[in-house]
Amino acid sequence: MTFDEYLAERIRAALVRKKGVVEKKMFGGVGFLLHGNMLVGVWKTSLIVRLGPEQTDDALLEPHVRVFDITGKPMKGWAMVDAPGLADDAALKDWIQRAWKFVSKLPKK
Repeated sequence: MTFDEYLAERIRAALVRKKGVVEKKMFGGVGFLLHGNMLVGVWKTSLIVRLGPEQTDDALLEPHVRVFDITGKPMKGWAMVDAPGLADDAALKDWIQRAWKFVSKLPKK
């Protein structure tokens, strides 16, 4: 299965004026990196968000959110948001902002 190109386009639109963001094909989907660190991505029909461990634990209590695990080994500090949790642009932008808050504090690569 390919990734949801419409979701990727929505992410591109949300990040269009942000500096330091690069798009890269990865893990059978597409990722958006901030200064070399993964910020968000699309895998199949889900949004991948990098939130950090504490924020991920809180996010997992929300509807349509699950652990980021596409290989059988869960990634600590990452979550996946299924399509129903991204129904409108405000919800998508909120997830991107949460990821930005964490990733912008990481050292540049």
